[in-house]
Amino acid sequence: MTLTAEQRAEAAWLLRMAEHHVQPIDPLSALMPGLDPADAYAVQQSNIARRLADGATVVGHKVGLTSAAMRELLGVDEPDHGHLLDDMVHRDGAPVLAARYCAPRVEPEICFRLARPLRGPGVGVEDVLDATEAVAPALEIVDSRIRDWKITLADTVADNASSAGLVCGSWTPLAQAPDLAAVTADLMVNGERVATGAGREVLGHPAAAVAWLANTLAAFGTTLRPGQVVLPGALTTAPFVSSGHKAEARFSGLGAVSVIFV
Repeated sequence: MTLTAEQRAEAAWLLRMAEHHVQPIDPLSALMPGLDPADAYAVQQSNIARRLADGATVVGHKVGLTSAAMRELLGVDEPDHGHLLDDMVHRDGAPVLAARYCAPRVEPEICFRLARPLRGPGVGVEDVLDATEAVAPALEIVDSRIRDWKITLADTVADNASSAGLVCGSWTPLAQAPDLAAVTADLMVNGERVATGAGREVLGHPAAAVAWLANTLAAFGTTLRPGQVVLPGALTTAPFVSSGHKAEARFSGLGAVSVIFV
């Protein structure tokens, strides 16, 4: 780490206030030029600990930057990760207040629900599939508390990997699910298709992202636990949404999921 404990505490406070007041801030990487990924994960963990102390619970984890295009854009060679909390979860088709977010976007993802624990190192795709109980079509609501999404890797990591919400559709037992790499998704906004992608866009196979997560979290002493969910990364680009938009993702072999912004 390159920042002092006081600087990391200040960074965490700035992000908390940005989220609380729905007022984005300048990039932390500009405000604190020494900020590196290790500092950023410490900032993320500090804010998660504060939310847990306030009564939230961890329901799972998310992986970001799983597409080659996004990693190239930010100049990094691996994904990042964040936490999913119970107060971030919305019902399929339910209305969500757009004004609670700074600049929300939506991403279609294949959500995993675990039946058995996963702990790295050495976790592979087959280990993930063996440990998975079911999968579901999902929309991740991503948001940046950094103004205009002008983020570096450190900025998004500190900001809980830009995660803000999760909407899951119906669960399909993994034994009845199609090949997840071959699953395609059409992302619709107000009935118009805006993007199409496939499971193979996520590190070649969505389970590869879950394996990466399990192996990476081992360094933090964290295990992926039974019952937890994992968002492995987006199958498509992430369009902006606002009040009046209905976002829907239609997945081959898995069904559909939607959210209405009001």
